[in-house]
Amino acid sequence: MAKGIVVAGLSGGSGKSVVAVGLVAAYAGQGRRVVPFKKGPDYIDAGWLQLAAGQPCYNLDPYLMDHETISNSFAEHSRNAELAIIEGNRGLFDGVNMEGAYSTAELSVHLKLPVLLVVDCTKATRTIAALVLGCTRLDPRVMIKGVVLNRLGTARHETIVRQAVEHYTGIPVVGALPRSKTDIFPQRHLGVIPHQEHDTSDQATFMLADMANEYLDLPKIESLMADIQLHAASATSTVNDITVGNVRIGILKDAAFQFYYPENLEALENEGAELLEINAMSAAKLPELDGLYIGGGFPETGARRLADNSAFRQSVKHAAQSGLPIYAECGGLIYLGESIQLAGEVYPLAGVFPVRFGLHKKPQAHGYTELTARAINPFFSVGENFKGHEFRYSTVLAWQGNPSDLIFDMQRGVGFMDGRDGLVYKNVLALYTHIHALSTPQWAGRLVARAFAFKTQREKAY
Repeated sequence: MAKGIVVAGLSGGSGKSVVAVGLVAAYAGQGRRVVPFKKGPDYIDAGWLQLAAGQPCYNLDPYLMDHETISNSFAEHSRNAELAIIEGNRGLFDGVNMEGAYSTAELSVHLKLPVLLVVDCTKATRTIAALVLGCTRLDPRVMIKGVVLNRLGTARHETIVRQAVEHYTGIPVVGALPRSKTDIFPQRHLGVIPHQEHDTSDQATFMLADMANEYLDLPKIESLMADIQLHAASATSTVNDITVGNVRIGILKDAAFQFYYPENLEALENEGAELLEINAMSAAKLPELDGLYIGGGFPETGARRLADNSAFRQSVKHAAQSGLPIYAECGGLIYLGESIQLAGEVYPLAGVFPVRFGLHKKPQAHGYTELTARAINPFFSVGENFKGHEFRYSTVLAWQGNPSDLIFDMQRGVGFMDGRDGLVYKNVLALYTHIHALSTPQWAGRLVARAFAFKTQREKAY
């Protein structure tokens, strides 16, 4: 039977990613079958966990998903695992309101999993015991079974904190990490740099595995894990009302476009799509496709190479003009724009939409979104509601359009402009909101259905 644990911290930046990725890498290095999960809407930490495990990292988001969906996804993806490790987000009890709704703590309670609490010990000793004790008493349902001390200065520092935590809380300290002069995970924008942009990402995971083997009590941590109840997942039915055949859907996937939930790609495959990864920086042109999915990422970091590949940009614009179904999120929306301006230099992009983007020093949107479709579009019914999230520093510098042309009303979040999101051109839909297929199950079937209709029309034309 698979066993699992939740790695949580007292706050963002506490070191839980170092511990979670290190644990996954160390156990995987022993030949164990480890499946990683990330709580909340996140691509970057999930990417590092995936790299460490050598297999996909799945997201569990109590805001976007109901309890049954979370239970089914966790059970199904843990089915062939020995160990399941969930990395939390923010602080253990941090949620969307005072009660901590949708927090890492709530997720651990729902899944009946123990918590491994990572605590930053910078410039503190006995106070760490008070913090841990407070966590145990705030919500007794949360099973804090072990503590990892992080950023310790000296051996004496470790001894005092370890003794205080174990004496006052009765919870074992199962790891103690020294303060490091270098950051294994360099920061930028929204947090850690994606592993795809890290020059030595494989070396970094090896370092984290070595660190876990040296400073964490791996057998003890495993003994704290709880058995996972692998109940049968309820069947999910397709949302298509027509029968479709196989279609080819392209996925722009390179250093600029990295933000794809594995569940989204699996959902497309389950609907009958063959997925083809395409590098927008180096491919000469789009291959023959029935649909295209452009996820988020950091197109600004690859702006020069994206702009220089003019033939590929033109092929994307031509495909849009020909009616190819295209679904684009955030970075994908930017790529379909006219240009992006960075440090005074303008980089041309695909030009499907007459929008000029820039990059702001401060976040322009960061959090969950709720949208309602108010106008006809390729993938959502008018009046339909759905949830997602947005992460961006980009801003709209100029747009030759009108906010009334945007097809989604934002009940929560910022969107593209004036409380609205979603640009449409023929069979193209581009928006700032990211969606998760388990939260929006109708999306994959509709994209595949659109692709099949396009394929059928093209074949008839021949």
